[in-house]
Amino acid sequence: MSINAIAGARLAQPGNITQGLSKSAGGADGFAQSLGRLIEGVEETTGAANTAVTDMLNKNGDVHDAMIALHHAETTLQLTVQIRNKLVQAYQDIMRMPV
Repeated sequence: MSINAIAGARLAQPGNITQGLSKSAGGADGFAQSLGRLIEGVEETTGAANTAVTDMLNKNGDVHDAMIALHHAETTLQLTVQIRNKLVQAYQDIMRMPV
């Protein structure tokens, strides 16, 4: 899967982590900012999941909302890990190239 295909993906909630990837055509600074937004998105969805679970335990929230938030956080983390794996693989491929 290409980075462009990942950048075109949209998640269901407003804390969309892929939003910054499609806007990063500005070189190294844009790329670093995109990765920073990606990490912030993971932290945001994890925080939302923690809040939803806490609300559920305090009987202020619904079980379904908590499960959806947990699944969204898990999916966001999996996407981030896959992007990291592709970046590491690309770096290793470049380092193996003969000069």
